[in-house]
Amino acid sequence: MKWMDTHAHLDDKAFDKDRAAVIARCADVSLGVVTIGSSMRSSRAAVRLAERHHGIWATVGVHPHNASTLNGDALRELEQLADGDRVVGIGEIGLDYYRDLSPRPRQREAFRAQLDLAGRLDLPVSIHNRESTDDMLTILRDVESVRGVVHSFLGDGELANEFLALGLYLGIGGPLTFPKNGVLRDAVKSVPLGRIVLETDCPYLTPVPYRGRRNEPAYVTYVAETIAELKGIDVDDVAAQTTENTLRLFAVLPRPLS
Repeated sequence: MKWMDTHAHLDDKAFDKDRAAVIARCADVSLGVVTIGSSMRSSRAAVRLAERHHGIWATVGVHPHNASTLNGDALRELEQLADGDRVVGIGEIGLDYYRDLSPRPRQREAFRAQLDLAGRLDLPVSIHNRESTDDMLTILRDVESVRGVVHSFLGDGELANEFLALGLYLGIGGPLTFPKNGVLRDAVKSVPLGRIVLETDCPYLTPVPYRGRRNEPAYVTYVAETIAELKGIDVDDVAAQTTENTLRLFAVLPRPLS
């Protein structure tokens, strides 16, 4: 397994017409994928996909947009889903103060509850943070221990160091390839490669040269090429280190893709 996409939404309706072909293209480039749950429905779908394809693993969780739906029954079901052999984390969880689709107090409550679940199950988390950094850091610092990845990191070097100090990895995706995203590019230059994982967030955040079209896991190589360019290293070194980081973080076992 040469590549790993640590954050995809393969259950999304954008893939309904050609999901099998998208997954086949992953196999063509020796790419493993972690497909992410963002609601109870998508968490179930992520697990089903992972169970059917050796090159796919799943996380289960409730996105802050859907935080109002997280009740005791949902938490119990998440715990049951997380017991599956193909489930490697809890997520996508976190805070989103940009859209505010769930009240902020409910978002914070759901985030804490799922962090607690991940801690009890000894699983890493995939964290969503949008315009909520102060509350995000407060909650994370209150947790006895947390391991995981800050999904779609878009901050500067100072914020990167805040998350790194908590022991978290940074998920770097398509926005890094946007030429005008200088702040993120400068941050990535300074972040140790051993703390970066690759992601697409597909079908969203498509990298250059396909920006404006649907994203897919195989495009993660364009992100790796940009990291290599910024750091002045070979792209194969980026592939090797970020894949090692992913295997360590998610305890994913390399298996043949199908």
